[in-house]
Amino acid sequence: MAYKYIDNYREKGARKKLVEELKKKGIDDENVLQAIGNVKRHYFFDETFWNQAYKDIAFPIGEGQTISQPYTVAYQSQLLHINKGDKVLEIGTGSGYQTCVLLELGAKVYTIERQEKLYNHTRQVLPHIGYNANFFVGDGSIGIAKHAPYDKIIVTAGAPTVPDVLLKQLNIGGILVIPVGDEKSQKMVTVLKVAEHDYEKIVLDTFRFVPLVGDKAW
Repeated sequence: MAYKYIDNYREKGARKKLVEELKKKGIDDENVLQAIGNVKRHYFFDETFWNQAYKDIAFPIGEGQTISQPYTVAYQSQLLHINKGDKVLEIGTGSGYQTCVLLELGAKVYTIERQEKLYNHTRQVLPHIGYNANFFVGDGSIGIAKHAPYDKIIVTAGAPTVPDVLLKQLNIGGILVIPVGDEKSQKMVTVLKVAEHDYEKIVLDTFRFVPLVGDKAW
């Protein structure tokens, strides 16, 4: 499988084009753009589909899941306002692409995946390509209380509501980014934890994510 880890001028050029495309779509956080430019997205694809790796599209990865569209990854990452050293909880590891972007931004990442097959694959692949996170398998809708509080929480699946249990796991001053809606479309929501029981919520653009599954979701 060594071919998976070749990164030549074609892939590097394709990443530069992707970054320029994301700029045109409104992503203006230079750190996020640099992170997108650094993560070798084709490593998450079978070689047969490398020609799809740097298109701004989602792509199936099995188990009914997808590797997220780069624009969506950049959009959510930008909303998190990651500072180097931030402790970040990611709900829905999936392919691990978003995880790598968070790590490129300097976050300390705790990531949880419900699908055991994806969890096993990602926790093996990411260290092999130079990315080290804290991997967990289980119900992401209830967070990971034993490692709380977190500076930032990102949910990469659509939820019917903002789970209170996740808000409780945020540090004061922390940010939660989550798509909220029905199973067909969601609005991106950011929640700032102002005080222990005081939150500021902003509702943003419409997206379409796979459904969040778990005790505090569908």
